[in-house]
Amino acid sequence: MNEEETIRLIEATLDKIRPFLQRDGGDVDFIGFRDGIVYVTMVGACQGCSFAQDDISAGVEIIIMEEVPGVLAVKTEDVPEDMLKAYLEKKAGK
Repeated sequence: MNEEETIRLIEATLDKIRPFLQRDGGDVDFIGFRDGIVYVTMVGACQGCSFAQDDISAGVEIIIMEEVPGVLAVKTEDVPEDMLKAYLEKKAGK
């Protein structure tokens, strides 16, 4: 599976997870994928929530790792600067 296919599968898997987070007013945004690591950010009610890291490690990470071959981890921190910049520009509509 090439990187483009992997990213599509990651995004499709996140779409399956979103309704569960959205029920509580939260959501998850996909930032990028590199070297087996999926980078996401929690938004809405999940942003800054004390349970957000638990949701990532006990939920989002497990599901993505089961459904997407080649994913080693899901992280919300230590996002590569170039990836974060591209994500922020996309969010700003640039």
